[in-house]
Amino acid sequence: MLKTLQNAWRVVEIRKKLIFTFLMLVVIRFGSELPIPGVRTDFFANFFANQSNDAFGFFNTMTGGSFTSMSIFALSITPYITSSIIVQLLTIAIPKLEEMQREGEDGRKKIAEYTRYLTVGLALVESIAMAVGFGGQGLLIKFDVWSVIIAVVTMTAGSAFLMWIGERITDKGVGNGISIVLLFNIVSSLPEDVNTIYTKFLRGKNIGVLVTTLVIILALIIAMVVFTVVLQDGERRIPVQYSKKMVGRKMVGGQASNIPLKVNTAGVMPVIFASSIMSFPVVIAQFFKPDYTTIPGKILMVLNSSYWFRPEMPKYSIGLVIYLVLIVLFAYFYTSITFNPLEVANNMKKSGGFIPGVRPGKPTSDYLNKILNYIILVGAAGLIVISVIPIMISGLFSVNRMSFMGTSLIIIVSVILETIKAIESQLIVRNYKGFLND
Repeated sequence: MLKTLQNAWRVVEIRKKLIFTFLMLVVIRFGSELPIPGVRTDFFANFFANQSNDAFGFFNTMTGGSFTSMSIFALSITPYITSSIIVQLLTIAIPKLEEMQREGEDGRKKIAEYTRYLTVGLALVESIAMAVGFGGQGLLIKFDVWSVIIAVVTMTAGSAFLMWIGERITDKGVGNGISIVLLFNIVSSLPEDVNTIYTKFLRGKNIGVLVTTLVIILALIIAMVVFTVVLQDGERRIPVQYSKKMVGRKMVGGQASNIPLKVNTAGVMPVIFASSIMSFPVVIAQFFKPDYTTIPGKILMVLNSSYWFRPEMPKYSIGLVIYLVLIVLFAYFYTSITFNPLEVANNMKKSGGFIPGVRPGKPTSDYLNKILNYIILVGAAGLIVISVIPIMISGLFSVNRMSFMGTSLIIIVSVILETIKAIESQLIVRNYKGFLND
């Protein structure tokens, strides 16, 4: 990775793109420190301190801490991520959108335009909910119509501006701009996480205990990172052979290829979907100050991952079972809408391709389905390991969830791998150009 960056820095064009990306991230960091006018910037910091709610904690990680400080980027790019998921699901459900996606570049531009509109709409709804729902509880210094309007406009405009920055990074920088913005937000919380680890596990310990604890923590982090890299980069390659055929006076075909099926076919989406469904009732309940001594309150505690793995509250860990089942179900669901074995089998048949030992057509589709079902289960098991370990540590040791563990770690690894591959592809293109010019 470091060698790739070093080689990229020597190329003028790529160096300019890297500098542009860096400057855009500086703008984001600067905006994350600008508070919304008329808002108490310590409201959510105190709000989190008085309760256990990982739903808001994960949201704050995604925003790079802008949410707790109530900066102009308080919503960050979460509305864009949500709208992208919604549009992707609608593309499968609505034939016109699916047809538009197949139109090529023009169709993708139209879908991107719809995604932008939906992003602004979602940001508007979320900002109104926050300004009105928490405004009367102390979020706004003065809870009136004018203060609500200022807060709503500022948060919506901040989210739209971040979306614009992400798209500019994609066009003029390196990698996927939205992914890089999300990565930067998560990484910006690392200093706070290091301080939490030091305060909880290392401060005040004698040298022997300190060194042992530090080695264990580093070993766990390294093991998690390596496991995540293997999970994200692992793939099952299905061999494909193309038969020879005459085209004009030439014999073409006959080459061997493969279909790469990623082990983690659904990426981080199953964990995000499962977490969203589990946390949605908990988040909504915060607007009404729930009573946790009642039956509805205890149900909320079961759904809240902050209460899992607590030795003094073992019964609430039953929510973990629901969480794991949802991850597996969404892994199969998301893969089913993004990968169609029957379509792949038909395309192979049209181009004269076949899997050795498997007949073309439906037998090929059935074979791919069988392999895919096994791979999805393995990938879902890997996601469960990555997402459950930080929850277990949080519950057993009563510490806040680390921003570089669990779902965040999957995002960090996948974005870094994606960005490095994008840089390498630009280096390859440049080398080909130089060869052609010679």
